[in-house]
Amino acid sequence: MPLLVIRHAESVENADKYNGFYQDPRPYNGPAAHAISRTVVGLTPRGFRQAQWLAGVLPDLAGPEPRVYTSTYRRAIDTATIALPGLPDEWPRQTALLDEQHYGDATYMTKRELYESYPELAEDRRLRKHIWTAPGGGESLAEDVLARAAEFVALARADLQESHTVVAFTHQTAAVALRSLVEGRTLPEILAEERKGKMPNAAILRYELRDGRFARTGITTPPM
Repeated sequence: MPLLVIRHAESVENADKYNGFYQDPRPYNGPAAHAISRTVVGLTPRGFRQAQWLAGVLPDLAGPEPRVYTSTYRRAIDTATIALPGLPDEWPRQTALLDEQHYGDATYMTKRELYESYPELAEDRRLRKHIWTAPGGGESLAEDVLARAAEFVALARADLQESHTVVAFTHQTAAVALRSLVEGRTLPEILAEERKGKMPNAAILRYELRDGRFARTGITTPPM
Protein backbone atom coordinates (compact mmCIF):
# COMPACT_ATOMS: atom_id res chain seq x y z
CA MET A 1 0.00 0.00 0.00
CA PRO A 2 1.25 3.52 -0.74
CA LEU A 3 2.40 6.30 1.57
CA LEU A 4 1.55 9.70 0.08
CA VAL A 5 3.34 12.75 1.51
CA ILE A 6 1.75 16.03 0.42
CA ARG A 7 2.98 19.55 1.02
CA HIS A 8 0.02 21.84 1.73
CA ALA A 9 -1.30 23.96 -1.13
CA GLU A 10 -0.04 27.50 -1.60
CA SER A 11 -0.66 29.72 1.41
CA VAL A 12 -0.78 33.50 1.67
CA GLU A 13 2.57 33.29 3.44
CA ASN A 14 4.15 31.39 0.52
CA ALA A 15 2.80 33.87 -2.01
CA ASP A 16 3.62 37.20 -0.35
CA LYS A 17 5.95 36.48 2.54
CA TYR A 18 8.37 39.37 2.10
CA ASN A 19 5.68 42.02 1.69
CA GLY A 20 3.57 40.83 4.59
CA PHE A 21 4.67 38.32 7.18
CA TYR A 22 8.40 39.04 7.10
CA GLN A 23 8.23 42.78 7.64
CA ASP A 24 11.47 44.41 8.76
CA PRO A 25 11.32 45.26 11.59
CA ARG A 26 8.88 42.54 12.57
CA PRO A 27 5.70 44.09 14.03
CA TYR A 28 4.93 41.26 16.49
CA ASN A 29 6.75 39.12 19.04
CA GLY A 30 7.69 35.46 18.70
CA PRO A 31 4.61 33.90 20.36
CA ALA A 32 2.26 36.11 18.34
CA ALA A 33 4.10 35.27 15.12
CA HIS A 34 3.83 31.55 15.80
CA ALA A 35 0.11 31.83 16.60
CA ILE A 36 -0.41 33.67 13.30
CA SER A 37 1.51 30.98 11.43
CA ARG A 38 -0.47 28.15 13.02
CA THR A 39 -4.01 29.48 13.09
CA VAL A 40 -4.37 32.42 10.66
CA VAL A 41 -2.39 31.60 7.53
CA GLY A 42 -4.75 30.09 4.98
CA LEU A 43 -4.69 29.35 1.25
CA THR A 44 -4.45 31.75 -1.66
CA PRO A 45 -6.87 31.47 -4.60
CA ARG A 46 -4.12 29.53 -6.37
CA GLY A 47 -3.85 27.31 -3.29
CA PHE A 48 -7.59 26.57 -3.47
CA ARG A 49 -7.19 25.58 -7.12
CA GLN A 50 -4.27 23.33 -6.19
CA ALA A 51 -6.38 21.69 -3.47
CA GLN A 52 -9.20 21.19 -5.96
CA TRP A 53 -6.69 19.60 -8.34
CA LEU A 54 -5.71 17.25 -5.51
CA ALA A 55 -9.38 16.33 -5.16
CA GLY A 56 -9.27 15.14 -8.75
CA VAL A 57 -6.15 12.98 -8.48
CA LEU A 58 -6.02 11.72 -4.90
CA PRO A 59 -8.95 9.28 -4.93
CA ASP A 60 -7.25 7.10 -7.54
CA LEU A 61 -3.90 7.27 -5.74
CA ALA A 62 -5.28 6.69 -2.25
CA GLY A 63 -7.89 4.06 -3.00
CA PRO A 64 -10.68 3.09 -0.59
CA GLU A 65 -10.52 3.80 3.16
CA PRO A 66 -7.22 5.69 3.33
CA ARG A 67 -5.79 6.79 6.67
CA VAL A 68 -5.49 10.57 6.31
CA TYR A 69 -3.44 12.75 8.65
CA THR A 70 -2.78 16.49 8.70
CA SER A 71 -0.62 18.79 10.74
CA THR A 72 -2.33 21.08 13.25
CA TYR A 73 -1.75 24.13 11.01
CA ARG A 74 -4.68 25.72 9.20
CA ARG A 75 -3.10 25.62 5.73
CA ALA A 76 -2.59 21.85 5.90
CA ILE A 77 -6.05 21.22 7.37
CA ASP A 78 -7.72 23.37 4.68
CA THR A 79 -5.82 21.54 1.93
CA ALA A 80 -6.95 18.16 3.23
CA THR A 81 -10.56 19.27 3.68
CA ILE A 82 -10.80 20.45 0.09
CA ALA A 83 -8.77 17.58 -1.37
CA LEU A 84 -10.66 14.74 0.34
CA PRO A 85 -14.15 16.00 1.23
CA GLY A 86 -15.92 12.65 1.48
CA LEU A 87 -14.01 11.02 4.32
CA PRO A 88 -15.72 9.44 7.35
CA ASP A 89 -16.21 11.73 10.35
CA GLU A 90 -13.08 10.52 12.17
CA TRP A 91 -10.82 11.50 9.26
CA PRO A 92 -8.65 13.38 8.62
CA ARG A 93 -6.88 13.26 11.97
CA GLN A 94 -4.71 16.15 13.10
CA THR A 95 -1.32 15.34 14.55
CA ALA A 96 1.51 17.59 15.70
CA LEU A 97 3.91 14.95 14.36
CA LEU A 98 3.39 16.54 10.92
CA ASP A 99 3.72 20.16 12.06
CA GLU A 100 6.08 22.65 10.49
CA GLN A 101 9.35 23.25 12.31
CA HIS A 102 8.66 25.52 15.28
CA TYR A 103 10.86 28.60 14.87
CA GLY A 104 10.18 29.92 18.38
CA ASP A 105 11.06 33.57 18.94
CA ALA A 106 12.53 33.70 15.42
CA THR A 107 9.19 33.03 13.70
CA TYR A 108 8.80 35.53 10.81
CA MET A 109 12.10 37.26 11.59
CA THR A 110 14.07 38.37 8.56
CA LYS A 111 17.62 37.04 8.39
CA ARG A 112 18.90 40.50 9.28
CA GLU A 113 16.83 40.61 12.46
CA LEU A 114 17.68 37.01 13.31
CA TYR A 115 21.43 37.46 12.96
CA GLU A 116 21.42 40.75 14.87
CA SER A 117 19.20 39.40 17.65
CA TYR A 118 20.97 36.03 17.99
CA PRO A 119 24.53 36.45 16.64
CA GLU A 120 25.66 33.29 18.43
CA LEU A 121 23.29 31.25 16.26
CA ALA A 122 24.14 32.91 12.95
CA GLU A 123 26.84 30.50 11.79
CA ASP A 124 24.72 27.41 12.36
CA ARG A 125 21.77 29.05 10.58
CA ARG A 126 23.94 29.96 7.59
CA LEU A 127 26.04 26.82 7.25
CA ARG A 128 24.41 24.00 9.22
CA LYS A 129 20.70 24.65 8.95
CA HIS A 130 19.77 21.10 9.96
CA ILE A 131 21.35 21.43 13.44
CA TRP A 132 20.34 25.06 14.02
CA THR A 133 17.93 25.26 16.97
CA ALA A 134 15.41 28.07 16.79
CA PRO A 135 15.64 30.35 19.85
CA GLY A 136 12.92 30.82 22.43
CA GLY A 137 11.58 27.28 22.62
CA GLY A 138 11.92 26.49 18.94
CA GLU A 139 13.01 23.25 17.31
CA SER A 140 15.97 21.92 15.37
CA LEU A 141 15.44 19.92 12.21
CA ALA A 142 18.03 17.27 13.08
CA GLU A 143 16.61 16.47 16.52
CA ASP A 144 13.08 17.69 17.15
CA VAL A 145 11.48 17.61 13.69
CA LEU A 146 13.26 14.38 12.78
CA ALA A 147 12.08 12.75 16.02
CA ARG A 148 8.48 13.73 15.28
CA ALA A 149 8.83 12.43 11.75
CA ALA A 150 10.16 9.11 13.06
CA GLU A 151 7.05 8.74 15.24
CA PHE A 152 4.85 9.40 12.23
CA VAL A 153 6.72 6.90 10.07
CA ALA A 154 6.15 4.25 12.75
CA LEU A 155 2.44 5.13 12.78
CA ALA A 156 2.31 4.97 8.99
CA ARG A 157 4.03 1.58 8.95
CA ALA A 158 1.37 0.17 11.26
CA ASP A 159 -1.43 1.49 9.03
CA LEU A 160 0.27 0.24 5.86
CA GLN A 161 0.70 -3.21 7.35
CA GLU A 162 -3.07 -3.25 7.88
CA SER A 163 -3.45 -2.62 4.12
CA HIS A 164 -4.44 1.03 4.40
CA THR A 165 -3.01 3.77 2.21
CA VAL A 166 -1.57 6.58 4.34
CA VAL A 167 -1.95 10.19 3.24
CA ALA A 168 0.03 12.87 5.12
CA PHE A 169 -0.64 16.59 4.61
CA THR A 170 2.38 18.40 5.96
CA HIS A 171 4.91 21.21 5.42
CA GLN A 172 8.16 21.74 3.56
CA THR A 173 10.54 21.25 6.51
CA ALA A 174 8.61 18.31 7.94
CA ALA A 175 8.61 16.74 4.47
CA VAL A 176 12.42 17.06 4.44
CA ALA A 177 12.59 15.05 7.67
CA LEU A 178 10.16 12.44 6.35
CA ARG A 179 12.16 12.10 3.13
CA SER A 180 15.38 11.61 5.06
CA LEU A 181 13.84 8.74 7.01
CA VAL A 182 11.90 6.90 4.34
CA GLU A 183 14.53 7.38 1.62
CA GLY A 184 17.46 6.53 3.92
CA ARG A 185 19.34 9.73 3.07
CA THR A 186 20.99 12.40 5.20
CA LEU A 187 19.37 15.73 5.98
CA PRO A 188 22.21 17.72 4.34
CA GLU A 189 21.69 15.71 1.16
CA ILE A 190 17.96 16.44 1.10
CA LEU A 191 18.53 20.11 1.96
CA ALA A 192 21.04 20.45 -0.88
CA GLU A 193 18.30 19.31 -3.27
CA GLU A 194 15.84 21.70 -1.65
CA ARG A 195 18.18 24.64 -2.30
CA LYS A 196 17.96 23.86 -6.01
CA GLY A 197 14.19 23.65 -5.89
CA LYS A 198 11.79 23.21 -2.99
CA MET A 199 9.07 20.60 -3.03
CA PRO A 200 6.18 22.41 -4.78
CA ASN A 201 3.01 23.26 -2.93
CA ALA A 202 0.40 20.48 -3.35
CA ALA A 203 3.02 18.06 -4.70
CA ILE A 204 2.49 14.39 -3.85
CA LEU A 205 5.51 12.24 -2.99
CA ARG A 206 4.64 8.57 -3.53
CA TYR A 207 6.21 5.65 -1.66
CA GLU A 208 5.51 1.91 -1.37
CA LEU A 209 6.43 -0.28 1.61
CA ARG A 210 8.13 -3.35 0.17
CA ASP A 211 9.62 -6.08 2.37
CA GLY A 212 9.80 -3.67 5.27
CA ARG A 213 11.54 -0.90 3.34
CA PHE A 214 10.16 2.18 1.61
CA ALA A 215 10.69 2.69 -2.11
CA ARG A 216 9.97 6.01 -3.74
CA THR A 217 7.74 5.47 -6.74
CA GLY A 218 7.34 9.01 -8.04
CA ILE A 219 6.15 12.56 -7.51
CA THR A 220 2.97 14.15 -8.84
CA THR A 221 2.92 17.94 -9.09
CA PRO A 222 0.04 20.31 -9.80
CA PRO A 223 -0.15 22.00 -13.21
CA MET A 224 -0.62 25.43 -11.61
